[in-house]
Amino acid sequence: MEKNHVTNLLPEYLDNALSKKEKEKVEQHIAGCIQCKLELDEMKILFKAFEDESISVPTESLSAKFDKALQEEKMETNKVIPISSERRKTGWASNMLKVAASIALLVASFQMGRFLQQEKSNEDIAVLLDESLQFKQTAMLSLMENQSASKRIQGVNYIEEFSKPDETIVIALANRLLNDENDNVRLNAFEALSKFTASETVKTAFIEALKIEKNPSIQIAIIQSLVKIQEKKAAAPMKKLLEQEDTQPFVKNEIKLGLPKII
Repeated sequence: MEKNHVTNLLPEYLDNALSKKEKEKVEQHIAGCIQCKLELDEMKILFKAFEDESISVPTESLSAKFDKALQEEKMETNKVIPISSERRKTGWASNMLKVAASIALLVASFQMGRFLQQEKSNEDIAVLLDESLQFKQTAMLSLMENQSASKRIQGVNYIEEFSKPDETIVIALANRLLNDENDNVRLNAFEALSKFTASETVKTAFIEALKIEKNPSIQIAIIQSLVKIQEKKAAAPMKKLLEQEDTQPFVKNEIKLGLPKII
């Protein structure tokens, strides 16, 4: 199993196609592996979608009613009625309209049933997706509090799973940027937050980070981001960095280039 994961066994696990020993091995692994647990949840959603996407067909009852209505109409058209030729033509046309109306009604009923079934399927899938997203958020927040820096980075990088992260996730990332002792964790937190600079929480976090950050690479990244969004509140901490003797010359040069663009 590549990288000690059980991804390649998950489809057979869901299909109940594994031996008892293999099944136990997969379940033991999933209990301690967040990545494989997430893969399993996503496969469950996909399998559920396939199961629900069945081909809708009219029920036997509906088909029987249609056949009965059609036979009755045929019998009506075969009756000999002693009236003029013009009246017979009119009766035939009327019967055909009735048949057409019956068919239209059956088709409409069939389409309505199919629509309602699809709506129910979509609702079920939406619930499963929401549950999966909640699990990913819990896993992300948990990893970001891990003692291992590599695990915290893994948690930060789970931001890729969220196109519109809620405030809880944004605040957790901001805390990593402002308080994490590891430079790589802080840099990854910055990169994650830089995709959501429209958020006031993110802007505030960047400005606060600029006041306390000592890593020159992270300082330059934050300065460039704040200049790009033309955040005027960043002018004060940038000027303070210019005045500090321990600020690296290339950082000061970056400030001198960007400061005029936001003042």
